[in-house]
This record gives sequence, structure tokens and C-alpha cells, in this order.
Amino acid sequence: MLVAMDLNASPLPEEDEETFERHIEEYTAPEEHVETAVEISRREREERRRRLKRERPDDRSVNGPSVHDRPFQARNHRSYDRNKLPPGWLDCPAFGQEINFIIPSKVPLGESFNDLVAPGKRYSSRQVIHQQRVLGRKLGLVIDLTNTTRYYPSSDWEREGIKHIKIACKGRDSVPDNAAVNSFVYEVSQFLSRQKQTKKYILVHCTHGHNRTGYMIVHYLMRSQSMSVTQAIKIFADARPPGIYKHDYIDGLYAFYHERKPELVICPPTPEWKRSSDLDLNGEAMPDDDDDGVSAAPGHEKHEVDVVMTNDDKIGDDIPPEQQKALQQFCYQSLKLPVGGHRGPSQFPGSHPVSLNRDNLQLLRQRYYYATWKADGTRYMMLITVDGCYLIDRTFTFRRVQMRFPCKITNDGFVEKTHHFTLLDGEMIIDTMPDSQKQERRYLIYDLMAVNQVSVIERPFYERWKMLEKEVIEPRNYERQNVYQSRNPYYRYDLEPFRV
Repeated sequence: MLVAMDLNASPLPEEDEETFERHIEEYTAPEEHVETAVEISRREREERRRRLKRERPDDRSVNGPSVHDRPFQARNHRSYDRNKLPPGWLDCPAFGQEINFIIPSKVPLGESFNDLVAPGKRYSSRQVIHQQRVLGRKLGLVIDLTNTTRYYPSSDWEREGIKHIKIACKGRDSVPDNAAVNSFVYEVSQFLSRQKQTKKYILVHCTHGHNRTGYMIVHYLMRSQSMSVTQAIKIFADARPPGIYKHDYIDGLYAFYHERKPELVICPPTPEWKRSSDLDLNGEAMPDDDDDGVSAAPGHEKHEVDVVMTNDDKIGDDIPPEQQKALQQFCYQSLKLPVGGHRGPSQFPGSHPVSLNRDNLQLLRQRYYYATWKADGTRYMMLITVDGCYLIDRTFTFRRVQMRFPCKITNDGFVEKTHHFTLLDGEMIIDTMPDSQKQERRYLIYDLMAVNQVSVIERPFYERWKMLEKEVIEPRNYERQNVYQSRNPYYRYDLEPFRV
């Protein structure tokens, strides 16, 4: 068979070749658009990838294992220098607007960094105090969230009569842990509650004053006011643009408070002051390098693992010792127990079981009593407050859990604010679902000692039992039913650590 060929025709390009016209389209920038440093970095990276693909199409099979098959290597290969400036610090705005007497800020740098920062760009403790004083704000507390001590000595603040608190939080591939969040919320709440006439302000900073700082401030807003995660994130973003710009921090907030993330909520882009040199190969912002030279651990994919529950499991998160002492005193006061002594309340104040011997049998003849099935679980009292629920074990140790307990329903059909200082007694059991064989925890409440700071232990048990149903159980079930029936439920009761 004969095939006609045009010897003057240009050969067709190979699959991995590109035509001259395509290069013109890619490399000629439109006149009306000026590329930013971030866009230039991303474009150059894509061009390098395409060029390497053309030059070494068989690199995987010839040169050895792929990137995924190689052992883990640290993302940051730069040598650690305690005297270098934090990446992007110079162009990062110094501080944002105040939020309920809290000022989000980037980290102030001590005098040891003066040689690296021009006089007009310096931002030390002196500049911070002066700038806030000009705005009519007097600082009384500084909370440092960085994971290093190299930026400034705490004495810079203490010499000026300003309290300094260090809550070290890793600034790399993980959000602050729950114990650190509890400490932050407690310190802020205590400082503001002790203010009498002259209100002093709190300066909160991480390295740049956006992700860790925003994460903590949003937690405080959620626990001190009635609002959704979306509202709290927006409040911080308006005060410190662009707000939290790391996906895992935003997702972590919604997950912690058991709220659905609306589709309209979009993570802001990396700020311009995070220069192209501070972006990794994927165009994402490099982690804040303030971990005293400790490299971040390799990330692990999350796999759902069926963990066998036991009655010995610890439920909830640690709280500061000072907060625990205050909550212990409230429990003793609610139960009309003496709080005196240098050690204060130290023993579990809940009722204790007694043996059904001959002497105790007389009590059954003298009083009415209730009979119930014997639950094989763990004894816990529960203290419900606005800023969280606290499980109290037999050692009188408090651990915080994220639960929701709305107050009783009003005449308009709406649920009022959540409970505040309501004390319950009960037992935590583990149920095994017959159809799925899945385990889940359930808290069985069998007594009510205080409702919204009012002790009720002197009332008869049958009255306390009715109050428990009306004040605690019914409002919670009512709201949960309405949430499930709504088209866009914002709160997910099914994500709580246990049922009630």
C-alpha cells in the first residue's frame, strides 16, 4: 500500500514536546496583570516540574525509588540559627485591633536583634508599650505562645510591671494541645475578672500573631460568650486580617466544638508578607521556625482505628491546678461541707455506697427508697459551667470535656443560655450496640446537687429527681431533636465524647 507524504510539512511534535506558540502563551504575561511574588514562585515551580519531566521522563525506573518510597526527610533543611529573624516578620503587621481587651500581636524582638532590624522596623517591648499607651491602652499581661525563649527575656516586661505568662505551643504541623488551650482561657478569664476600675489589656502573641494566637482567642470567645465557631473566627479575622490562614487550625476549631463547617467558610490565602522564599514546594506557608531547632515530626495519615474502651480510660483534658482548686471549693460549698484547713477540700465529696447489712436494713423500713439496676461503670460527678463540663473522679481530679447543656425552654419555645455551675452525680458506663457491636459511653445521672450555683441538696430526693428531668435532661433532648430536624444543623451531638 502506498502512502502519500508531504516532504515540506513540519513534523508533528512529540507528546512531551511543546510548540513555540504554547511557550509564548505561557511565558508572556498579560499587560494588564502584574504578578505577585507568590504567583511568580508558583509559576516557576510548575515550569521546573514540566522541564524535569521532559528531561527525565523515566527517572523513577532508572534512578531508584520514587519520592514516596524514600525514607522521611525533614522538610526544613536550613541550619538552625537562634539569632535569625523569624521568616516574614519584618513585613508582618505589628498588631491588630483589640478583642474584649485582648490585643493580637506578632512577637516583639529583644535588643539582641537590633543589628538585623532597621530602626524604623523595630518592634520591641518598649515600642509595644509606647504604641499601646498612645492608643490609650495600658498593658497588664503578656501571653507568649511561641515555643522558644530566644526572642526576648521575660524581664523586659516584668521591669515595667507587666505580668508575663509562657504557654509554649508548637508552631509547626499541629494545633495547640487542649491542655494549653485550657490554661490560656483560664489565665485570660482570671486576669479580666480581677479588673476593678482601670481596665488593663492583654497582649497575646505567637510568631506572627495569626494562627496560634487566633486559635487561642477563638477558644476564649467560644467559652466566654454564646456564639458559633464561624462568628468567633470572623471576629478575629476582622481584628487581625486575614485572620487564621492555616486549614488545620480552622478545621480543628470546628471539630473541637462539634460544629459543622459551613461550605461558605474558606481559608484565607497566605498573606503577602509571607514571601515566596517562605513557601514550600507546594506553595504553602513554611511553618513558624521557633521550636528551638527541634524538627517537626513526620506527618502521619489519620486512619480510623477501633479502640477498645475500658472503665480505666481517662476522659477529658487536664486543667490548671489553680482552676481545679476553685472548682473543688465550689463543690464543697454546694454540698454544705466545711472548706477549712490549710489543705482545703481534698477528698471526693460524693455519696458513698454502704453494705446492705442488718443495721442498714432498718433504713429501708424507715424511709421510701428507689431501686435500680447495678451499673458496672466508673463513678463520676459532673460540673457543668459556661466554659465547659468537668468530670470529677474518685480522686477529686477534674478533667474538661466538650459537652452542651442548654437551660430549660422559655415560653417562646427557645432554649435559654447554657447551665453554669450545675453539679450532678452519676456513673459512666460502656454500652455495646447489639446491631453494630460498636462501643459507646453513656453517663447515667442519679442525683442533682446544684442548679446554676444554687444548692438543692436539702430538698427531698424525689424533688431533686424531678428537677433533674426538667432542668437538665428535657432541655438537652429538646434542643438535640430540633438540631437533628433542621436543614442545616450546626451542632453535632453525635460527636460528643459520651451520651447522657
